[in-house]
Amino acid sequence: MASSLTAPSAETAADTLVESLPAVTREPRKSHAMPARQEVHLGRAATTAEGLNSGTVIVMVLFHAGALGALFLFTWQRLLVMAILYVLAINVGIGMCYHRLLTHRGYQVPKWLEYVMTMCATMALEGGPIFWVSTHRVHHQLSDQEGDPHTPREGKWWAHTGWIFFGESLHAKTVVLSRYSPDLMRDRFHSWMSKYHWLPIAVSAVLLLSLGWIFGGPMTGVGMLLWGVCLRVTLGLHATWLVNSATHIWGNRRFETRDDSRNSWWVAMLTGGEGWHNNHHAHPVSARHGLTWYEFDPHFWGIWILAKLGLAKKIQVAKFDRENPKPAGL
Repeated sequence: MASSLTAPSAETAADTLVESLPAVTREPRKSHAMPARQEVHLGRAATTAEGLNSGTVIVMVLFHAGALGALFLFTWQRLLVMAILYVLAINVGIGMCYHRLLTHRGYQVPKWLEYVMTMCATMALEGGPIFWVSTHRVHHQLSDQEGDPHTPREGKWWAHTGWIFFGESLHAKTVVLSRYSPDLMRDRFHSWMSKYHWLPIAVSAVLLLSLGWIFGGPMTGVGMLLWGVCLRVTLGLHATWLVNSATHIWGNRRFETRDDSRNSWWVAMLTGGEGWHNNHHAHPVSARHGLTWYEFDPHFWGIWILAKLGLAKKIQVAKFDRENPKPAGL
């Protein structure tokens, strides 16, 4: 998905304490900090100075228009197709893969599975792995400070969606972004997928339109396209954007972090557990964001299932004093 990159440094994930789950091991935290001389700048001042990104605006208008059109072509079959693709793209792809696996290295899976999950993530229209991971590491490095790409301190609407409409689009520019994600840049698959991140969603659009047309006629094909691509992507984008905006504005704080991160139960419900954002900022490497039994975290449940199947290992889980909770490293 188009967004711009013109500001702050790569993430330095805070130190985190971990405890084992069944068949889970501990692993020291890996730092992704980059030398100051390599830093570039993100944030409202830097990106708005470069002007509106017309390509991003056009794409977003088209997808939102398609999402509205989908509402007039409802069938239960199309809803089911959308739901399945949504889970693969947003839950498996963005939450479990881009965020907890690739950005923070909260657990490990076999490379073939990492690549499959990455392809699922590109279906969300949020860019390739190097772009997404780089932007998010910048956010953690300068969270709610000047240079944070989407802090609500620069405006609630800016944090939610305004930040993607300005500045140069760097989705395919892996060399520029490699300073933030050298670990991914060294991987040929992630480098290739970062350049051609649009390919899986384009193929899915063609398949949905073609198969729907063949088996149900032209309106079925169009309906499948609008539900399986436009409405699905639009809902997924706003779910992700709520983590950027709402969880830095409303909610409770378990940990006294240096940013405005909050725990939001309703954002967690909408995003598969990503709403426990204060927990996450306090212990960024932890693959588990819901740190109590009542904190809804399906993304961690998915990781736990992978572990039970022998497909996930070295799962990092935050350990803290419940009477005196402190961020990692304090």
